[in-house]
Amino acid sequence: MKSLLWFLFGVIGGFVAAHLMNKDPRGHEVLADVDARITEFTDRIGDAYREQEARFSGIVDEVKDAANDAYGAAKASAAEAVDTVKDTAADAVAATADAAAGTVDAAESAASKLTD
Repeated sequence: MKSLLWFLFGVIGGFVAAHLMNKDPRGHEVLADVDARITEFTDRIGDAYREQEARFSGIVDEVKDAANDAYGAAKASAAEAVDTVKDTAADAVAATADAAAGTVDAAESAASKLTD
């Protein structure tokens, strides 16, 4: 609580001192100079911030583009793999059906020889 009182006393004292300085022409000039320097400083900080923001924005856009390209390539590869698996499975089913038909034909032929 004591620290808060000292802080408030300092803030109020600063405002009173600035008000009294502002009444004097030389003090007014000093405060105007301080204000101009603070404004220049904040403008420089703002410009640097906007420059960094633009730089990071460019990097983020490049990363997004790279991620989209990688996603597209992965999607195309996955689609190609699915098509290959489908074709291989269709070929395997056809070969199995042919082999089964051949086995059935062979069994029928053997059965007919046995009955003859």
